[in-house]
Amino acid sequence: MTQSVDTLVILGASGDLTSRLLLPAIGQLLTDQPTRSVTLIGSSSDDLDDDAWRAIVSKSFSTVDARGDTVEKLLKETRYVKADATSADDLKSLLGEATGVPALYFALPPAVTAKACEALQTLDLPDGLTLALEKPFGTDRESAVRLNATLATLVPEDRIHRVDHFLGRSSVFNILGVRFANSILEPLWDGLRIQRVDVIYDETLALEGRARYYDGAGALVDMIQSHLLQVMAVLAMEPPSTLGEADLRDAKELVLRATKVWGDDPVAASRRARYAAGEIDGTTLPAYADEAGVDPSRETETLAEVTLQVDTWRWKGVPFTLRSGKALGSRRREMVITFTPAQHIPTGLSGTTEPAKLRLLFAPDSMSLELNINGTDDPMKLERTTLTADFGPGALLAYGEVLEGILDGDPSLSVRADTAVECWRIVEPVLAAWHDGRVPLEEYPAGSGGPGDWAPLG
Repeated sequence: MTQSVDTLVILGASGDLTSRLLLPAIGQLLTDQPTRSVTLIGSSSDDLDDDAWRAIVSKSFSTVDARGDTVEKLLKETRYVKADATSADDLKSLLGEATGVPALYFALPPAVTAKACEALQTLDLPDGLTLALEKPFGTDRESAVRLNATLATLVPEDRIHRVDHFLGRSSVFNILGVRFANSILEPLWDGLRIQRVDVIYDETLALEGRARYYDGAGALVDMIQSHLLQVMAVLAMEPPSTLGEADLRDAKELVLRATKVWGDDPVAASRRARYAAGEIDGTTLPAYADEAGVDPSRETETLAEVTLQVDTWRWKGVPFTLRSGKALGSRRREMVITFTPAQHIPTGLSGTTEPAKLRLLFAPDSMSLELNINGTDDPMKLERTTLTADFGPGALLAYGEVLEGILDGDPSLSVRADTAVECWRIVEPVLAAWHDGRVPLEEYPAGSGGPGDWAPLG
């Protein structure tokens, strides 16, 4: 049985990820679960003292109205240790500051995380040590295999948390309830009754100062290779016996192992584009190529779309299209399951015959089922109607759900080693085709819906 964590050490504590996502999640978790106790240590190479660190933590906690005795205790006791995360000596000293069972959270770029893990190989590590890593896990399949090999020399797999915060979203949990707890849907969940599946995550946000990371990743690696493949795996997996970490992660892995580019043709099955100058909500944006820190010669895409197939009996012939982009005219975050058209509509009925669609939406979490019904004015004319349900925000932020698993020693919401490699394997043919210039890099004005000749999804 994996032990719970007593001390959480955040490497890269002065960075945006820590202040914007990790610390608010910790504050919310302690507010929601006031009996929980954890010591927090922040560390980075920046010159901060304990007071400056506490000010960062307090400011982040205020964004989620964190309060209570447990929160106050953490704020009083948290401390900061300056350290180079790639230095074995610094890491040894840092781990010596931790009491009880420690966890190291690498809020660092992937290359720095890999070097830090190599440095840990030279140390005698404390019992029960847990490691938490941010995506992407490696930069390609080969580097992911190497990183997994390094991690395996440090701690057991069940104490390695490869963090994909999309797995902490209530929306992803909602898939499990909607699909498996309703006999009206589960018998329809296959290629005989489902025509296509689209997973869409369009943002109005542009680069937002993230060139250092994003220009080396792009939309395909940043969103599809990680987040959206995880969502797709939950949508497509076979019913697990339990939601325990072994059953749940086995079910996702089996789906991803059966997934490949549609028709084994990455040129026909993928599209890429980047935003040109435009306007969003009254704000004028420069072209991506002109953003500070961007190297235009890299031809980094800001909009990516890939169609995949899952080679199992359940999903034979069903295209899964995953799309994500930045600086688009409207935010769209949803999973769209389009059912097959009705087999026969009696003569005499007219109007819409569009297939039924189930939409599962992210943030805010809700669902809708689009159906054809008899018209209110003319019962012989079919009209479209939508049944909706609101799932609510969930008790915790997505990072709160993930951190809860890390602190409790439950890796259910973490990405397993084999799954991390499979995700790279799936997108590698597309990355190669793009790198070779076999798929053109198109453009779209910021604030638009994307290139005009791209067919809409969902």
